[in-house]
Amino acid sequence: MIKSELVQRIAENNPHLYLRDVENIVNAILDEVTNALARGDRVELRGFGAFAVKRRDARQGRNPRTGANVAVHEKSVPFFKTGKELRERLNEQPLR
Repeated sequence: MIKSELVQRIAENNPHLYLRDVENIVNAILDEVTNALARGDRVELRGFGAFAVKRRDARQGRNPRTGANVAVHEKSVPFFKTGKELRERLNEQPLR
């Protein structure tokens, strides 16, 4: 599912809201999650999961095409851990 499909489904389930308002709400939520992660905060959505930032140390990598050693700088990467309710819901139905 992409963001526009999410906006469309929420709008269909809430006919009293305008599509542009739903889009603004979804964008505001995603912006707040992004801003919190950029500050280094953890974002927990109970029953869904938690977003956090992990640091990866600098290391020596290898260019797979040439085999040459490459310095890989330290970086931050987003990390998502599923919540218990989401895991249980996913495991009660077989995947299609």
